[in-house]
Amino acid sequence: MFKSIFYEDYIVDSKRETLGRTITETDVVMHAGQTGDFYPHHMDAEWCKTQDFSQRIAHGTLIFSVGVGMTAGAVNPESMSYGYDRLRFIRPVFIGDTIHVNVTIKEKRDHPKRTQQGVVTELVEIFNQHNELVIVCEHLLLVNKKDA
Repeated sequence: MFKSIFYEDYIVDSKRETLGRTITETDVVMHAGQTGDFYPHHMDAEWCKTQDFSQRIAHGTLIFSVGVGMTAGAVNPESMSYGYDRLRFIRPVFIGDTIHVNVTIKEKRDHPKRTQQGVVTELVEIFNQHNELVIVCEHLLLVNKKDA
């Protein structure tokens, strides 16, 4: 579905929240295969029993990717992803945890070189089933202006 949302239409402090998604062992194994990240923290259940968390943890990049994907809804032909800033892995996510994502429009600013576009910053917060923050970052959107 396509819905045009222009720079002027974004409202600072507006929020949206996703439904939940449970992280599975298949997610972890497939991510390891796709990225080549086979560190024991993710793959070796016996070794992990000797570590602080006592169990395997999902890759931070997996949770980031899944979380970002969960926020993708209707396609907005007036915007595109411009990148991510301030990405932090706050807490581990374990196999069987369920994550959900809150997105808040944090800021809007003119693009310094592209006068027909602005930059919208979304605060992306990924939480586990205990409502504990596990990942936080800022998603930058490059958005067309109405009168461009």
